[in-house]
Amino acid sequence: ITSPVAFDILPLKLRPFSQSTPTGLDCVGWQRRISAPVIADGALDKTALTDDVGSEEDLYEDFRSSGHRYGHPGGGGEQLAINELISDGSVVYAEALWDHVTMDDQELGFKAGDVIEVMDATNKEWWWGRILDSEGWFPASFVRLRVNQDEPMEDYPLKVEGGKEDDSRRFGMGQTTKDQMRTNVINEIISTERDYIKHLKDICEGYIKQCRKRADMFTEEQLKTIFGNIEDIYRCQKKFVKALEKKFNKDHPHLSEVGSCFLEYQTEFQIYSEYCNNHPNACMELSRLTKVNKYVYFFEACRLLQKMIDISLDGFLLTPVQKICKYPLQLAELLKYTNPQHRDFKDVEAALNAMKNVARLINERKRRLENIDKIAQWQSSIEDWEGEDVLVRSSELIYSGELAKISHPQAKSQQRMFFLFDHQLVCCKKDLLRRDILYYKSRINMDDMEILDVEDGKDKDFNISVKNAFKLHCRDTEEVHLFCAKKPEQKQRWLKAFENERRQVQLDQETGFSITEVQKKQAMLNASKQHHAGKPKAVTRPYYDFLMRQKHPTLPTTLPQQQVFMLAEPKRKPSNFWQNISRLTPFRK
Repeated sequence: ITSPVAFDILPLKLRPFSQSTPTGLDCVGWQRRISAPVIADGALDKTALTDDVGSEEDLYEDFRSSGHRYGHPGGGGEQLAINELISDGSVVYAEALWDHVTMDDQELGFKAGDVIEVMDATNKEWWWGRILDSEGWFPASFVRLRVNQDEPMEDYPLKVEGGKEDDSRRFGMGQTTKDQMRTNVINEIISTERDYIKHLKDICEGYIKQCRKRADMFTEEQLKTIFGNIEDIYRCQKKFVKALEKKFNKDHPHLSEVGSCFLEYQTEFQIYSEYCNNHPNACMELSRLTKVNKYVYFFEACRLLQKMIDISLDGFLLTPVQKICKYPLQLAELLKYTNPQHRDFKDVEAALNAMKNVARLINERKRRLENIDKIAQWQSSIEDWEGEDVLVRSSELIYSGELAKISHPQAKSQQRMFFLFDHQLVCCKKDLLRRDILYYKSRINMDDMEILDVEDGKDKDFNISVKNAFKLHCRDTEEVHLFCAKKPEQKQRWLKAFENERRQVQLDQETGFSITEVQKKQAMLNASKQHHAGKPKAVTRPYYDFLMRQKHPTLPTTLPQQQVFMLAEPKRKPSNFWQNISRLTPFRK
């Protein structure tokens, strides 16, 4: 896990012990040492990067030798804050976000929700911690620091004799324990939003603005790939933070009513879906560019001129992905310390569900985009394909299986393989000798069809006896297709699949889900290359590997096989794509 991942694993920073921020502000008591003057906006374009004045390498070396310190070694103030607390004898607790299963006796295993005492956070990627009598290494990205470090471990109300909760402990002027905890969470939400706005501004002004001045180095298409729609996110977040600040009660933060803000912006937050889906492409494009020295020096010069902390561009671009994950975590924490009688309780509860739904939607869109490559591969394996590609209209395989298709006028029955996608049903024929080969035969536009359940017995339209049958009837042309399954349960699965297909189409219309022409063409191009290669493409994880870098040699040699890039929940619902087509022999070559 790279330093960018470790840098932003603190969705809820220490309070009141530290005041560190993702924009490079250090902990209380730390002072930044800057000896050189600030370079005016535009200097990067006018002097630093022009070929006649000096190279990017020269600029970079000038900055290195000038004694600039725009951050601390190790990835920002948060990590220093943790180690400072630990060295001072304070106890620092982290909460597990995901299960960490390990067979290594030097690693610390835990389940999501477990509370871990952090004993050493010197390394960015692996921390040393303790749960009860067990100690060991654990991946820093699997945990988050608790907002309320002073909260009792027993989750969390104080007890008095007799077993009753004691809420009489006071903080300041009349605040109960729970009120103080809510104050901490509210302050955290406001603080992290302000930091995040600064962070987005730095990316837009420090990187994008400078990149656009260098048409000789970047095309608009490249910039779109690298930065996605982060400028749209910046505009959205500026409005959101203003709405939050209007609801923030400075004198009594625990009385703030912020739940309505999340409800108001839940639809706008869906723009994160496009960014998250594009992020793997951004990582791969950056990986390609940074193999060339001039791009490395250019990006570093941009960072230094904007006075951003010592993290590479791919780390900064990961932050919006992580941010949308953290809203459910913060709202869950806020709800935990909000009394049911509080005026904000119902809104916070609704906001938590809303942001979970946003995260699910983003997860679902990501899964759908991953599926288009599989659909393209499937189509490339079909012989004698005719007409437009499946991806022109479809992006999801709903169901597949073998049916008997009965056609007019002779009422001839033919065994065919059918693949139900959103918007269309594709019909294929198995090769007589090689059953692992499929030939394209036809397709049916499902947007024009209605499904009719047919009772066992003689069918009037086709004048034959049928069993386990159903019909597809075209409302416009009155065309009728008759199908028979081998078993009653197979028929019911097909009828359910047709319902799911219509539901999927309606949901896509409501949420505005679509696949760009570029994504469709790229998927078909990849499938074509793989098909012509004549052998299955090796499974690679360029995006995952891009995030996973080498670690300290004294630490565990391998990272746990848990996906680090997750949206809101650690366990994504598995795709049923391969389950649906696992019975097909073309994939057993």
